[in-house]
Amino acid sequence: MGYETPSLNVTVGPPGVQPNMDLWQLILMSAVFGLFFNLTAMAFNYIRRNVYRDQDNLDTVFDAGGRVSVGLTATTIVSQWIWAATLLQSSAVAAMYGISGPYWYAAGATIQILLYAMLSVQLKVRAPGAKTFLQVIRARFDKKTHIVYCMFALTTNVIVTAMLMLGGVAVLKSLVHDLSTEMATLLLTAVIGSYTMIGGLGATFYVSYFNTGIIFITMLSFIMKVYVDQDNEQNPLGSVEKVYHYLNRSMGPAENEDFSFLTFRSYSGLTFGIINIVGNFGTVFVDQSYWQSSVAARPKQGVWGFLLGGLTWFSVPFSFATTMGLAFIALVEKEGSELLSSSHIKAGLVPPLVAQKVMGSTGETMVIVMIMMAIISTGSAEVMAVTSILVYDIYQVYIKPFRAVLDANSCILCGRARGRLAHKQDTCNCESITHCADCEEDNANRESCKRALKPDFKCRIHGNFKKYHEYLGRLKNWCITWTTVAIIPLTMFLDALEVSLNWVYLFMGILIGSAVLPIILAMFWERLTSKGMFFGALSGTCLGTGSWLIVAATYGGGLQDFRESTGKEFSMLTGNLVSLLTGAFVTVIVSVIGSKQQSDASKKETWENTRDIDNPLKPWAETYVRELGMQGAHRIDNRPSLEDVTKTFTLAKKLSIWGSVTLSVVFILIWPAIMATLGSLDLHLFRLWVITSMVWAFCAGAFILIMPLVNEIYEIRKTVHSNKRVNVTRSSKERRNTDWQPPSNDFTKAGCSIELGGEEEEVGVDASYSDCSASAVF
Repeated sequence: MGYETPSLNVTVGPPGVQPNMDLWQLILMSAVFGLFFNLTAMAFNYIRRNVYRDQDNLDTVFDAGGRVSVGLTATTIVSQWIWAATLLQSSAVAAMYGISGPYWYAAGATIQILLYAMLSVQLKVRAPGAKTFLQVIRARFDKKTHIVYCMFALTTNVIVTAMLMLGGVAVLKSLVHDLSTEMATLLLTAVIGSYTMIGGLGATFYVSYFNTGIIFITMLSFIMKVYVDQDNEQNPLGSVEKVYHYLNRSMGPAENEDFSFLTFRSYSGLTFGIINIVGNFGTVFVDQSYWQSSVAARPKQGVWGFLLGGLTWFSVPFSFATTMGLAFIALVEKEGSELLSSSHIKAGLVPPLVAQKVMGSTGETMVIVMIMMAIISTGSAEVMAVTSILVYDIYQVYIKPFRAVLDANSCILCGRARGRLAHKQDTCNCESITHCADCEEDNANRESCKRALKPDFKCRIHGNFKKYHEYLGRLKNWCITWTTVAIIPLTMFLDALEVSLNWVYLFMGILIGSAVLPIILAMFWERLTSKGMFFGALSGTCLGTGSWLIVAATYGGGLQDFRESTGKEFSMLTGNLVSLLTGAFVTVIVSVIGSKQQSDASKKETWENTRDIDNPLKPWAETYVRELGMQGAHRIDNRPSLEDVTKTFTLAKKLSIWGSVTLSVVFILIWPAIMATLGSLDLHLFRLWVITSMVWAFCAGAFILIMPLVNEIYEIRKTVHSNKRVNVTRSSKERRNTDWQPPSNDFTKAGCSIELGGEEEEVGVDASYSDCSASAVF
């Protein structure tokens, strides 16, 4: 995430920053990281195949099994939102505006993650089988609306990926001898594409843990070096008192009260904060990568993951940028010279310079590692987001669907109706592969086959669809490959055009901001119509663009000086606000005019359509059996009611609302208001400010390093133990009765019980015959 993204067109080795790393060292570093991440992806596949037993399911590639823990969800959110610009430009705004800059950067991009927690639980309750938010739009609305939002989603992914790559490449070029844009792009895309193809979304969760851990350890090292290293004579700073002494002598921006860097009363900082808040709604709510993180976790885990992930991410721009940006100002005052020009500050070169000044070549290497970690994590998430849209919303829908069913309620396996719309003589009787003996035999035959060409599926119910999914799995690999490869010419193209990515980022809110509220309403509001969705998004973009150009034309030079005039803060702010608000207003007005007040039955049917989104090989109901205690979840036409699901996850929904809204109010209203009343900070208040940032960083670092590891080890151990118990039970029964077969119709996925010799043992959800749990008495 970022407000200003560094332009690629900076002179290598500007005054104050000298490239000290050789090209071969960067290549070696990339190779080591690439090997480690590929081994991590292989480890993930091994765990899914041998512990959870679902690695061959296509959906696992995009939802990581749907059981991702709180810790891994939070880690992935943090890593996806740590763009290169998060590390670079948050420090730049600190150098430009003072303490208000990094705070507004952090708060203005944290509230979107917090508020998204409400959408996360809503998606899992009302469309638990969906893998993309676009599937929900397709289930509710017509073809043209679905296509329009596919374009919005893909546009978001393309722009985010372009800014991510160019921002990181710019800094790498400034720190590495003889590094070209082409070479830097090839190195980064090779690492991203290889491990993403091997492990899918799940591998990005595992790799994100290591990436985020490295970033936090490095960040904490810089914080300690700047503030708590007074005994080191080679360190020009090293204490809070020294930093404050130089800051207090520095001349801040004219818009700041008393020309001070130590005040929240900054007009430029506030303006930046508003643009940051408005623009970043689009980069979260219209970006499929964040919906993937929601899909991968259960409702409760997803809510906690987004809330804790937002609070953890807040520490990165807040603590890191406060440290590096203020350290830069102090170094400039100490040396009495301009260490970086204004263009180099905006290009994101503040952290590299401070790192070199306080830690030498070691600091430079640490910055390079941080930038690479940020690019790799977010880049892989964007590649998976584009791939999921191509597979689920384009290929399966418009190019080669498995079956052209008339409505979503029809079973894709047999074509018959299921559930509420089924007639007795035309009812779907299909079951999931969990309880299919033929599928079990197919799996055994294919697993025992050592040839490259595996035997065909023999199952009459699932065989053809499994073959189709196998084909989609190969298509997924090609989509990942070509999406990754497409990053290279995209980066080269923007570099050749000499496009200012700061300008592109600010303009992105104008382009996609109008889609934010329509997407939110698609998850909450029954009266929302196709026309409201369609005209709301398009009209918001058009009017936002028009107002942006009108304001830009009022500046000296008008539109003839296009980049300068349109890149002004006020013109960008106007365009962003008009796009966001117009999209919301038109969507609501058109929907209210074009629809009537709905009955309770019609409202329920709206969400039944979204609940029809499912994979018949592994119905979503099987994911909820433990929480709901339901039986027969393996039958495709049998699923819990909307009322039961809503009631079960009421606590998660309330937590998402109260937690996200309360924290958002604190971040953007209460905290800034308190700081504004303090004026310019004295040494005592500045020390408290620094201590606050340090404590937040250390707590966030401890959480992000410990929680995901503990969660994952616990889940793996629990599943392995459950698998062993069921295997022992099965072996015991087989010794007593060689004709024993696992029950086919009386299984329950609700965390079942098995009685052996009068003793009852509980079996976990995933610990049973063919990855299911049985309810049986022997």
